[in-house]
Amino acid sequence: MSHLFVSPFEIRLGDGGIIRGEVRAAKKPGDRPALFLAHGFKGFKDWAFMPYAAEKLAEAGFVAITFNFSRNGVGEQDFDELSKFGYNTYTREQADLAEVLKAAIGGNLPHAGLIQRAKLGMIGHSRGGGNALIFAAEHPLIRAAATWNGIARANLFDDAFEAKAREEGVAYVTNSRTRQEMPVRREFFEDLDANKDRFDIPARLAGLRIPVLMIQGSDDAPRLVEGFHRLQEAAPHQPAIELEGTGHTFGAVHPFAGTTEALEQALNATIDFFKANL
Repeated sequence: MSHLFVSPFEIRLGDGGIIRGEVRAAKKPGDRPALFLAHGFKGFKDWAFMPYAAEKLAEAGFVAITFNFSRNGVGEQDFDELSKFGYNTYTREQADLAEVLKAAIGGNLPHAGLIQRAKLGMIGHSRGGGNALIFAAEHPLIRAAATWNGIARANLFDDAFEAKAREEGVAYVTNSRTRQEMPVRREFFEDLDANKDRFDIPARLAGLRIPVLMIQGSDDAPRLVEGFHRLQEAAPHQPAIELEGTGHTFGAVHPFAGTTEALEQALNATIDFFKANL
């Protein structure tokens, strides 16, 4: 990766949170469009294909910005801040995205001088896809967006889980990879209550006047495949790709063990989309 800049950054928030990230860019002259990559519910900036995807985007001529949401439960290593994870909400994640955008256009990220501030795009995986659409709907500086297996429903949980969290103050979801019990607090659902219209993802997508690319694996969880079709119905004019025979991670695993055909298809389609629209 000697052909790329890979430079870390930290944004320290007034509430004690920290957004940790990296900026990747090819070592060549000239400014270029920038892409922000938002991870999902149990994801983080170093999860599985995220660093690889950022590298490929940087090689393709973009500044690629990856980061951890400040309440994603990851400090220095894999989910070592689960107490913070329990207090994460969409409102918090939207505020984090605003801080990263502010740092980028304000010249406070590494290699910010390479960023064409009129050509900014956003990519989100899973829950990050929903966040990307909400954020783009509220920030006109984002000129194009893409979702990878993105959600259509902000509430990720079933009725029993939600009832337990509301009644007891917290409920736990098992991380099948780490076997950790990850807390989701009552505040998550209260945030949804207070922001029903704001976090109505199909409605926010329908109102967007920028290009949006949606990519979905056909073998993903049924609720996500169904959600993909809901998003298509909400914005039938937007490009959508259903990749046959692949699931939520495009066949990639964590720790990353190499790329897959489906991941390359998703990346190539994404690169072509942003080259055409930024």
